[in-house]
Amino acid sequence: MYLEHFGLTEPPFKITPVTEFFFSGANRGEILDALVYAISDGEGIVKVGGEVGSGKTMLCRMLLDKLPTNIKAIYLANPSMSRDELLYAICDRLQLDLEGKRISVILQTLQNHLEAMYERGERAVVLVDEAHAMPLDTLEELRLLYNLQVGKHKLLQIVLFGQPELDQKLMQTNMRQLKDRIVHHFTILPLSPKFIHDYLMFRMRAAGYKGPDNFSAEAEKMIAKASQGLLRRVNILADKALLAAFVENNHAIGARHVKAALRDSEMMPMRQWDGRKQAVILGAVTVAAIFAGAGWFINQSGQPAAPLAQTPAAQNSPAPTVDLPSAPLLAVASDVVASHDLPVTGSAAALPAPLDAAEPVEPPPPSPPPRPPMRELKGIPPGSLLQQQMEATREMLATAPGGSASIQLFYTENVQPERMEGFLRRARKLGVLDDIRVLPIRLHGNNAFRVLFGRFADGREARAAMANLPQRYLDAFAPTVYLLDDSQEAP
Repeated sequence: MYLEHFGLTEPPFKITPVTEFFFSGANRGEILDALVYAISDGEGIVKVGGEVGSGKTMLCRMLLDKLPTNIKAIYLANPSMSRDELLYAICDRLQLDLEGKRISVILQTLQNHLEAMYERGERAVVLVDEAHAMPLDTLEELRLLYNLQVGKHKLLQIVLFGQPELDQKLMQTNMRQLKDRIVHHFTILPLSPKFIHDYLMFRMRAAGYKGPDNFSAEAEKMIAKASQGLLRRVNILADKALLAAFVENNHAIGARHVKAALRDSEMMPMRQWDGRKQAVILGAVTVAAIFAGAGWFINQSGQPAAPLAQTPAAQNSPAPTVDLPSAPLLAVASDVVASHDLPVTGSAAALPAPLDAAEPVEPPPPSPPPRPPMRELKGIPPGSLLQQQMEATREMLATAPGGSASIQLFYTENVQPERMEGFLRRARKLGVLDDIRVLPIRLHGNNAFRVLFGRFADGREARAAMANLPQRYLDAFAPTVYLLDDSQEAP
């Protein structure tokens, strides 16, 4: 209805997944790359979680498009199937005609086929969309299929895409064996308000829009607040706001158009998180871990590297003192708790309600959050490189002007001092020890280290400096900008 008015070639805010409209910002592109890497070069079941409308299905479709040609993807869009139906569905995607055969025959034929694929350098991966809707018996069958292997090599990869209800299923006692086999956890977080503008204009331009940015700052704030960053809600509100502006014969989308869209959508407010869910652990953590670089730098003994994990939101309280464990911490991939969604009602094609005449007054910007305190650790050898770099980190945080930034190299829950000491010795050989900063943090109930590189005037300068990192760091890690006064919020 409004396409010609805005110079669009197609609707920019469809709620059905269209891969040409995939937004790679806010770590989504990094998660996609890490998924491809995990499937191509790793083993273990992968879980991708997120709230309703957060973009899981879009990510799954993008993964289908981006997998190497030697990987056969078996996409299950409707997981509400029995164990037998699961086997038939997988065999059907592999073009194995086994209808009516006994289950034992199906399993043996499937294993033979997967072994033949492996010998040809091919692999198979099962992508389960809406995995939270899969019956427990069928999930257990997936686990058994994952056990198929030749020698030491697994024959079938499995990726589960699901809502938080999937985590609840996996907490059940009879699902423990499946849960233990999940080695990579990703969570698609809602968009933070600072990404809403980029997302809206990316979708507009992907749909053919060539004009100036046309969503006002106030309109974007209202969309961010009402949607809580869930892409489906953002799309619904943006679509209706465009329609409201079209009815008014206006090319600029203001707050009153979004207010009209909100009334027409009858969008319910999000439920508040409980206190235990305030600690948000970003999925980009596992992105860095997947790229496996930390293992080379932290541990060159040939043992697997500890997965990296993102830090929870900082609490504005004095830093407690914690003891380093005498035994190695077992690093775990980080689950992220996202906010819950409520149903959205109303037709996206309906005309909006009458417009308000006046724009609301924009409130003053909030004060920047206080810088989180640096955690204290015991058990660090005096005079060690680790102790020196922790002191340098403390000084950097204490003296950094507002808006300062650093480059985050990685996180690790492996806090054995000798391993971090080895990483720092290698940094000294590279001539970059003076730029390395080590920040002790508390992560998912465990001690952990955040490793930073350098200090810069702002995020833009830090981002530009990434290109000058040692090539080994660029190859091994997934560097990101870390704002020193950003209260642990992921940049």
